[in-house]
Amino acid sequence: MAERGLSQRHVCRLLEVDPKTVRRPERRGDEAVRARLRSLAGERRRFGYRRLGILLEREGVRMNHKKLYRLYREEELMVRRRRGRKRATGTRAALALPQAPDQRWSLDFVSDCLAARRFRILVVVDDFTRECLAAVADTSISGTRVARELDRLVARHGTPATIVSDNGPELTSRAILAWTNRAGLDWHYIVPGKPQQNAFVESFIGRLRDELLNEEIFENLPHARHVLERWRLDYNHVRPHSAHAGLPPAQVRRLAAGARLGLVDGPAARPLAPSPRPCYHPTGLPS
Repeated sequence: MAERGLSQRHVCRLLEVDPKTVRRPERRGDEAVRARLRSLAGERRRFGYRRLGILLEREGVRMNHKKLYRLYREEELMVRRRRGRKRATGTRAALALPQAPDQRWSLDFVSDCLAARRFRILVVVDDFTRECLAAVADTSISGTRVARELDRLVARHGTPATIVSDNGPELTSRAILAWTNRAGLDWHYIVPGKPQQNAFVESFIGRLRDELLNEEIFENLPHARHVLERWRLDYNHVRPHSAHAGLPPAQVRRLAAGARLGLVDGPAARPLAPSPRPCYHPTGLPS
């Protein structure tokens, strides 16, 4: 090219070579500025490149606004525009498996129909014992209602360390944001479109739909609540669970409580009250 005075593009066209394969790769510069820009953007997540540029100028780093914007774009620090109301954000860190009851709960909704309209069921599952802590049926369940039901469960079982849910509007509402701040726990939202990250409650909903919802015809909402509660008690106290070698979830909770008290190998100083033995009977079978 130097001898004949040809341009790189002309030579590449003659040789039928893409110019990108012969050009020298561009080297990123200003690594110190990029690192500080990323650090400031992490501290000020809602600041755009102009305000970040002012902060850099205060530290003695001055540059053309076009270069600043280029670095800002290359580092992918663009601020996403917020739309609509304020929502809870929760945590996105990886979750470890729970090692005791009431360390982690999972929430989700499942829907079914009455004779004339549909209704929803709020399901709360303990990820360690696989126990169904609540199955609340109603025609409409808002974030405020979810917070009220969680208060009832916390009063009975204590506050869990983590709650896992999807990104539904009820579970990202301002009522849930306020409740989470008041309760002082971590609310973990799964990645949108990946229900497998909430596998415990999804598995339970599969059993609920297969063993109850697909087998029953509900006349009205009180009838649905009665049958649902009867099945929930049977699931917790009678139904063998494959994850616990055939033990029901309520028995796993009692064994875990005994292990914490050191009473696994001997009788309890204060005998535990016998658990109820409810039994769910499908429609058409004698009760």
